[in-house]
Amino acid sequence: MPLHPEAQLIIDRAGAAEQPAQPVELDAATMREQFRTTWIMPQTLPSVGSVVDTTVPGPAGDIPVRIYTPEGEGPFPAFIWLHGGGWTIGCLDENEYSCRAVCAAAGAVVVSVDYRLAPEHRYPAAADDCYAVLTWLHEHAATLGADPGRLAIGGESAGGNLAAVTSLRARDHAGPRISLQVLVSPVVAHPDEGRVSYADYSEGYFLSKDSMDWFFTQYPRDANDLADPYLLPLRARDLSGLPRALVLEAEYDVLRDEGEEYARALAAAGVETSLVQFDGLIHGFFGLLATDLTDAARAHALVADAIRAACGAER
Repeated sequence: MPLHPEAQLIIDRAGAAEQPAQPVELDAATMREQFRTTWIMPQTLPSVGSVVDTTVPGPAGDIPVRIYTPEGEGPFPAFIWLHGGGWTIGCLDENEYSCRAVCAAAGAVVVSVDYRLAPEHRYPAAADDCYAVLTWLHEHAATLGADPGRLAIGGESAGGNLAAVTSLRARDHAGPRISLQVLVSPVVAHPDEGRVSYADYSEGYFLSKDSMDWFFTQYPRDANDLADPYLLPLRARDLSGLPRALVLEAEYDVLRDEGEEYARALAAAGVETSLVQFDGLIHGFFGLLATDLTDAARAHALVADAIRAACGAER
């Protein structure tokens, strides 16, 4: 369908920003600062029982997390959320709205993770942090009013990559049982593999192929990492035995086709999988642009419904 008017407005707004006369070499620190100064926290946020910033022990030091607890009495399901940003930018704040929305609608404790970023911390640093949070949450769920037998994980873009990777690692290493993986526009393949969405939406749709190419210069240590399914899950030879999956994609997104391919591969491996495309939308519709796109509320509701379905009963 045509680009949604709200998505078009975002694209027009981005295009109206002043562009430098000469190309500027991308720099992670500069990008983070630009993002910090241009992104504004929404004034109105969904209500939850409590929000607490704390840390979790990690393989290279403490990992900052933000824990959202719903109103009512637990034990609740627990949902780990991993932000996007190409493994290079992003933090807890831009997912504040969506984490609160899912916490309230699903009646789940949401643990949002501020994993280490590249290029200061290249692969597998981010993946190691996310797995550490999963094991910590399984061991300490009761102290948060959560049920260690009802764990889910999700993320958007690079966060979707990390959610898929954490699910693979938990299966392969007899880790905590994950009931559900939520993959929103996940990065599961390389930009140069010839998928149609990379050709059709390479420029002018919020996330560009050039940006994805640059992210892939920041996170992997070298070309050998690109063969590792713990970096690119579509490299995995066996996807059986993974948690049930909800995969959400935007129509106008370079990452659309690889996410759909991963959903089909999961289903072919016997994993219960739901794939939903948001027609007319662009990358970032779930978290970063949650208050700019009205369809984000539908995406939040789908995730809340999936958490309740996968984790609704105490185990």
